[in-house]
Amino acid sequence: MTRELVHRSSVAEVFVTDGARIGDRGFAVAAQWPRDHALYHPDENGLSDPLLFAETLRQGMVYIAHRYCGVPLGRRFVGRDIDFEITDHAALRVEGVPPSVVLVGEWNWDGDDARGRGGARMDFRLVVDGRACGWGTVSMLMMDERRYRLLRRLGGGAADASGAAPARTAVSGAPRTPPHRVGRLRWRDCVLEEAAGSDEWRLRVDREHAVLFDHPTDHIPMMVMLEGFRQLGHLKVHEAGDGPFAGLSFALVRTTVQCLAFGDFVRPTRLVVDECASGARPQETNRLSLSAVQGDTVLARARTAWACVGTRPAAAVPASW
Repeated sequence: MTRELVHRSSVAEVFVTDGARIGDRGFAVAAQWPRDHALYHPDENGLSDPLLFAETLRQGMVYIAHRYCGVPLGRRFVGRDIDFEITDHAALRVEGVPPSVVLVGEWNWDGDDARGRGGARMDFRLVVDGRACGWGTVSMLMMDERRYRLLRRLGGGAADASGAAPARTAVSGAPRTPPHRVGRLRWRDCVLEEAAGSDEWRLRVDREHAVLFDHPTDHIPMMVMLEGFRQLGHLKVHEAGDGPFAGLSFALVRTTVQCLAFGDFVRPTRLVVDECASGARPQETNRLSLSAVQGDTVLARARTAWACVGTRPAAAVPASW
């Protein structure tokens, strides 16, 4: 699989390995998930990171668009929404060899046909080592450079030239949330900063991060928003208090993200907890509604669900990297 077909610069970040048409609108996409990864590493219970699934959904749709649906290389892809659920977390346990991952999906253009359409959606089923364990949907806009620049101007921003080098990230000076509180191993992977208000955090955007910013872009990518929502959800669920859930480990089982506006780098982005509902028993899911906001503009909204998958092992706080 060439990097260009999944919009990645680093070979190490290409998870899709192959694909095939299985009908008029049906496709199968093969992928290999790493047993370990700098950002998308297994959790404390040895389960694969659900965001590996999210990133594979993104790569799978981009690959199908270029390889089978006539979308030329060089088109700009803008994520509109992503929705996925892990229905069998045990199937994501990391074993002695990388798991065999297959996405079986269907392509749908927006509207009645593909003529002049700039958007599409793919609905996938997740199969890991022959075991159906989830589903996901991803929707994107796909447009040429002229239409993309027009869309960015209408959104109040300016499009960088494709391939332009990223500007250095301005340091806000706000305290960064320690990695062990957000389910991460390294300080550089923490995208949460503490904010003054209650239940508010700031999204830390590091354009030099090798995974989150694998290639230059002129706006905050959907996967960066998703990482911010995931980290904030992890913090809220695991720090809910010393009640009956203390010491339990929760995994992300469902995420729905709707992208509403472009996020610009020059403006601070707040992450806000709109609603937090805990189940009455450990086996019941914890649900959070979250928003990413710049000024008075809501960039994205998310709904997440977390389920208990075991107990938290006693471990020292990871050292700074």
